[in-house]
Amino acid sequence: MDISLAVLVVLCVFFFLAGFVDSVAGGGGLISTPALLLCGVPPHMALGTGKFASTLGSLTSLWTFARNHLVVLRIAPAGFISAFAGGMAGSALALHIDSALLGKLLVFLLPVGMVISLFSGRLVSTEGELPERHLWIRVILMGFLIGGYDGFFGPGTGSFFIIAQHLLLHMGLVRASATAKVFNLASNAGAFAVFTSGGVTLFSLGIPLAVANILGNQLGTRLAIRIGTRMVRNFLYVTLSLLLSTLAYRFFLS
Repeated sequence: MDISLAVLVVLCVFFFLAGFVDSVAGGGGLISTPALLLCGVPPHMALGTGKFASTLGSLTSLWTFARNHLVVLRIAPAGFISAFAGGMAGSALALHIDSALLGKLLVFLLPVGMVISLFSGRLVSTEGELPERHLWIRVILMGFLIGGYDGFFGPGTGSFFIIAQHLLLHMGLVRASATAKVFNLASNAGAFAVFTSGGVTLFSLGIPLAVANILGNQLGTRLAIRIGTRMVRNFLYVTLSLLLSTLAYRFFLS
């Protein structure tokens, strides 16, 4: 499909913002996917092209966090494998199952997650030890289930990974945000592999959007490292609120 220069510039701006938001607290898909759809990109192509750009953006964000020793390497391999498998499974299901039911369920579940996160604020400033009891079960289920959601639907995946690691693995929010990039990169890559095999990735559009997404990720990552947990927590609440509003409009009002 043909994309005009003006539309391409607008999309690059949106993908820069999406990368910035995603690197700090997840939820970049709330910006990038609607932008592609509003610019006339067909839904499956929007998903495939968006996954291509977000995969590269997540990779550079993860690299920056890793260089600052913020990624919890102990759980990274299991998290990557389980989230990759989940992303592949979810995107395969997306080709056969309508996502409307899942979206309606999330409208009711998201406020619960926001309240839990709000009342767990006392954990933000401290780093707890990883729980030894059922650690690998928690990591694998977290990776596969949220990764499956990413492949099937997508928006808010990074936020869900951060909350899950914060609450279930006792991580502070900056370290959870950093380690969540391992999971999110894997689920993006798994979904991207399935969508690309289906021929729905527009690389000519995806490459400039990936560059914009990478730049946004780099800016957001550096700010998260410099400013710390307060910024991550605030962005987390903003992105979850935006996700809730978007889902409520999409599945109940539109």
